[in-house]
Amino acid sequence: MSCSKSGGKEDEKCEKPARKSVEGMSSQNGSVVASPRLTIDESVLIDPKSLFIGSKIGEGAHGKVYQGKYGDRIVAIKVLNCGNTSEERAMLENRFIREVMMMSRVKHENLVKFIGACKDPLMVIVTELLPGMSLRKYLSSVRPKQLEMHVVLNFALDIARAMDCLHANGIIHRDLKPDNLLLTANHKSVKLADFGLAREETVTEMMTAETGTYRWMAPELYSTVTLRQGEKKHYNNKVDVYSFGIVLWELLTNRMPFEGMSNLQAAYAAAFKVHT
Repeated sequence: MSCSKSGGKEDEKCEKPARKSVEGMSSQNGSVVASPRLTIDESVLIDPKSLFIGSKIGEGAHGKVYQGKYGDRIVAIKVLNCGNTSEERAMLENRFIREVMMMSRVKHENLVKFIGACKDPLMVIVTELLPGMSLRKYLSSVRPKQLEMHVVLNFALDIARAMDCLHANGIIHRDLKPDNLLLTANHKSVKLADFGLAREETVTEMMTAETGTYRWMAPELYSTVTLRQGEKKHYNNKVDVYSFGIVLWELLTNRMPFEGMSNLQAAYAAAFKVHT
């Protein structure tokens, strides 16, 4: 097992802008101003002509995921949304570049392997394709039965190792949930995927508070006073620890957290300690 950052001067150069910029904005002398667009490390780019996009296997708020081929290799191809306005396109491009930068420099056996990216004509991220299924689908397939304890422990350790690697590299995932945990072909281990909401911990003071999926979000992401749109709130990697606790509870019980509640109701229950 290894948990490492890529070395070299080129990596250092491409990391610095991301420590200043979040969602297309930066902080200078206490004020928020538009930041220059981030630049992508050319060494991680692959020829789009080498890609073949097949059937869609997933879809989220920020893009679609397809099964495809890169040369002779079966891969997962994530095609990100491009936005409708110039401001939205700039924001999504910065998000794409940050995701590529983080995925390309952090490697671990419990993180989905990054293969490469394309920025033209579409923003594309290529990773290994796991032939298993998401942890969410796996849990649903065996429900109402519970997992055997040795399976729970193996999965929990896999997730913990993946998160430990990210945190050791100063990265907060912010969207840890069963949908983003993928099983290997033999269903004996899991890998963490989807860095679309991940951020470097050094810039969390510029993060939007309500990010991620409500049911798995930490209470400190909420406020008793409603935040104005775009208002920022500081937090750290403990938000991932909370999400891990929710996932661990799911592994042990094979039940949906805050069962019978909507996402917003679940968020309220967690933030204000409502017992049901």
